[in-house]
Amino acid sequence: MNILLLGATGRTGKHALAYALEKGHQVSILVRNPERIAPQPNLLIFEGDPANRIDLQRAMEGCRAVISVLNISRTSDFPWAALRTPKTFLSNAMHKVIGLAKQNNIKRLVFCSAWGVEDSRKEIPFWFRWTIDYSNIKYAYLDHGRQEELVTQSGLDYTIVRPVGLTDFNKKLSITQSEHNLPKPNLLISRKAVALFMVDCLFTTEAQGKTITISNT
Repeated sequence: MNILLLGATGRTGKHALAYALEKGHQVSILVRNPERIAPQPNLLIFEGDPANRIDLQRAMEGCRAVISVLNISRTSDFPWAALRTPKTFLSNAMHKVIGLAKQNNIKRLVFCSAWGVEDSRKEIPFWFRWTIDYSNIKYAYLDHGRQEELVTQSGLDYTIVRPVGLTDFNKKLSITQSEHNLPKPNLLISRKAVALFMVDCLFTTEAQGKTITISNT
């Protein structure tokens, strides 16, 4: 499959890119700094901004599905660190992705949100809610909510993936899928596990039209 991958240089995106190429897919990526990605077979690298309509159109041409692991980034993992990206970066990009997907006859979309967004807020621990509400993490959660609403109303064959707390410190790939907090998810998941799950989601009809919380088993 020809896939447009957004967020390929991020900590989750790099795993999604490696796995998609390993599985033999043609992958187009749109990145601000193409020098961060080594040229590889079946990889098309486009320089640009995923919130720019013209850049997106160039990268999307010929693709049949979109995976987005974009996020609102901060200058560090410290919850109160300053933002690097605009507060509505995700929803602005997703609005353009949806419009261009329809123009390019792309129906399949898988994107990464977060556990604690929208109706899953009540499922997360109190201390997690407090941290979101009183730190700069809240901007990502608010904008994840905006892009979820855009996608659920888009008419596309979407899958919204809500991982629990992301970590680079474990290599577990086994996953528990939860809907409406059943079964109750664990608190952590490896970024690589998220990436592999999202790529595999493209090829399962059971995941279409669903919002799925994932955690490491």
